[in-house]
Amino acid sequence: MKNPSSAPITGIIPVMITPFKEDGTIDWAGYEALIEWYIDNGSEALFAVCQSSEMRFLSLEERVELSRFTVRQVAGRIPVVSSGHVSDSIEDQITELTAVADTGADAVILVTNRLAADGEPSATVRATLDRLLSALPHDMPLGLYECPAPYRRLLSDDEMAFCAQSGRFVLSKDVSCDLDTIKRRTALVDGSPLKICNAHAAIAYPAMQVTKAGFCGVMNNFHPDLYRWLQDHGADHPELAAELSTFLVLSAQTEPMGYPKLAKLFHRRLGTFSGTSSRAIPFDIHERYWGTEAVLDHITQGTELFRRKIAATTRTMAA
Repeated sequence: MKNPSSAPITGIIPVMITPFKEDGTIDWAGYEALIEWYIDNGSEALFAVCQSSEMRFLSLEERVELSRFTVRQVAGRIPVVSSGHVSDSIEDQITELTAVADTGADAVILVTNRLAADGEPSATVRATLDRLLSALPHDMPLGLYECPAPYRRLLSDDEMAFCAQSGRFVLSKDVSCDLDTIKRRTALVDGSPLKICNAHAAIAYPAMQVTKAGFCGVMNNFHPDLYRWLQDHGADHPELAAELSTFLVLSAQTEPMGYPKLAKLFHRRLGTFSGTSSRAIPFDIHERYWGTEAVLDHITQGTELFRRKIAATTRTMAA
């Protein structure tokens, strides 16, 4: 039986992408290699079946199998959380979330914009939460995700407090993109199982220092090991941490250049998998975003540069 009050799910948590074959089906061999890449590069948990996974473009069967495959491949080495929460009707939401819960994930993540339509009041959010909490297994830890698509719904302080006080929630992927909001929310959930994990790269380092709960942003698909070092060792090396943080913020400005296809192109260059097909981004990003390959060259070069600097720091400390 899972227990929401057990060890927290925090740290460097990639939002997983889904590799597809040229025929549009999921590339399971490529996905397996991607899971191993995440783990080898310092990830402390994985967020499967999320927006980066293109969950709104996946069938329920595909969403469930992605979660099940991830849990099976990870085999308990690190926690796996899954969402797949995309439906409009509450009945369909219960069906999809229950199916994901049955895959063995360590937590099921609720998408906040599914709790109420754009413009609906907080009372609707509470009513939907009441329905979902009653329907989902009471021993299943839950999470929250302020997914920006199809619209971003930030939880109010009262809604966040309700989730914290319920004892059912263990993780909130924070998309407020505002450090003051993160500070307030961190204080709000103090003493509960709920942890606030920032998703915005521009404030990644200061947010890590506030929440002590890591980073759950899209750039964990490029260099999670650098975020891991920043989290674990940045305070001991303030000059290098400041330099690295600047590089990470600037690298993250590439997200509007056709992500998640951009991340798939990056992984094709690494050799993780061969395809760059995307259901969410069906167009050629090279044609729309000039200089795509050059930008990825600089991200690759910068990533390797900072890996060398970190290695040199480690050698110096060991000497």
